[in-house]
Amino acid sequence: MALDLANYEIQAREAVMAFWGNREKARQKQIEAGTVDQGERAGVTGGKNMDGFIALVIDLVRNNGLGHARILQKRAVLTLPGYFRPTKLWDLLVINEGRLVAAIELKSQVGPSFGNNFNNRTEEAIGTAHDFWTAYREDAFGKHLRPFAGWLMMVEDAPGSRSPVRDSSPNFPVFPEFQGASYLKRYDVLCQRLMQEQLYTSAAIMASPRTATTTGEYGDMSEMTSLKTFVTSFAAHIAGEAARTS
Repeated sequence: MALDLANYEIQAREAVMAFWGNREKARQKQIEAGTVDQGERAGVTGGKNMDGFIALVIDLVRNNGLGHARILQKRAVLTLPGYFRPTKLWDLLVINEGRLVAAIELKSQVGPSFGNNFNNRTEEAIGTAHDFWTAYREDAFGKHLRPFAGWLMMVEDAPGSRSPVRDSSPNFPVFPEFQGASYLKRYDVLCQRLMQEQLYTSAAIMASPRTATTTGEYGDMSEMTSLKTFVTSFAAHIAGEAARTS
């Protein structure tokens, strides 16, 4: 049976429009209430910015044979046991007949501060994955086939994320891939290596400008880290689980 990609191109554009629209609504709401956060926090603290992508993931689960699976979205039920810490809160979990099928992280970053945020996101992604797979090795989720671990990141497409960045490493050279690379390129390298090191089943980076509020415009950095690759990989994993349990 062919995979159903749930019209992901259309859904992704709608999700991008919702992302930028929700950020602006959160900012305007705080302005009206007289409680504006500093900097870009005004668009973040309203939450639900990535809900459009959650809707896409849900459709991929339903359309590829796991209509009966539990898709967990509420904060109270999104924790999984960790190995180096008691629990970890995820953005979405898929559980079928008591088996953990998928755990997904949805992240975003907008300017103007890309540098510190890139480092924080990198450390968070690596730490989360290492903790997750160590817990899996120790049967924290039961003795089952490896679940799908997904990491999807949307970054503002702006001069600050596209411009070359210099690094200082006086003792040993920086890897060539990072020399003069923009933050978007660094995220692309990060996602590729997260998959190459099997830290995530699939990791994707999307670039979208603020003007996408009305267009849903977004772009990929490479085929390996594209949204299509992420969606296809996830749909295949869901279809495989459905085939095993049918």
